[in-house]
Amino acid sequence: MAKTGSPGKSADWNPAAYARFRSLRLRPALDLLAQVGDLPKGQIIDLGCGNGAVGPALSMRWPDRKLIGVDNSPAMLAEAAATGAYRRCDLADLTEWQPKKPPALIFSNAVLHWLGDHATLLPRLAGWLAPGGTLAVQMPRQYGAPSHRFLREFAQEMFPDRFDFAGWEPPVAGAAEYARMLAPLGRVNAWSTDYIQRLDPVDGAHPVRRFTESTALRPFVEKLNAEEQAAFIARYEIALAAAYPPEADGSVLFPFRRVFFTVTVP
Repeated sequence: MAKTGSPGKSADWNPAAYARFRSLRLRPALDLLAQVGDLPKGQIIDLGCGNGAVGPALSMRWPDRKLIGVDNSPAMLAEAAATGAYRRCDLADLTEWQPKKPPALIFSNAVLHWLGDHATLLPRLAGWLAPGGTLAVQMPRQYGAPSHRFLREFAQEMFPDRFDFAGWEPPVAGAAEYARMLAPLGRVNAWSTDYIQRLDPVDGAHPVRRFTESTALRPFVEKLNAEEQAAFIARYEIALAAAYPPEADGSVLFPFRRVFFTVTVP
């Protein structure tokens, strides 16, 4: 399978575009945070902190802890640092990052789906925790939905020289699979939630396309020239209009599935 791009491997992220749906993207992070219990002494790591959206909530929950943001996007880290929530913001390749000291919490909201081999990655992250520490993770699991399936199907059909999804498997498993995977590491809590997101109408674009353009759509269009992008997006827009028809007020109801888990080590 040809890779369709991942954060830090191509052009930098656009913080303004990502923040357009800040409240919708923050809600799952807060739902994850609510399931984190008492922590031992140690630092809090916001792994893949992005623009720092969850930093203030982490800082408020543990005001006396050192909060460190880690991301591989300089533009996003600049936004995170500007929140004032972090003691430090570190630029790092998330596939190679490791803490200098055992943290009390590694909190990762909507980033680990960009990284492969979770069966190796997650035990490695949990292994860096202080005794009694927690790894808390949230990832989208939207890959079978029209919003994401169309991208793969159209890209492979229209540009087979750059996209090949033969044998492709979703990068995020179900909650039960993570519960089994992580059970040997400690106490696990795993679940999934389908959020019914109401997206406001926007000029010149289907609301779902506007939602995906800074995330799922981004790695596809980065491989296309301007003419190809226009053709690809036009086809995507037509398909989205059929899959997600507008409500009477022009808004769109957009179901979006996310998977969560926490694992607390002994």
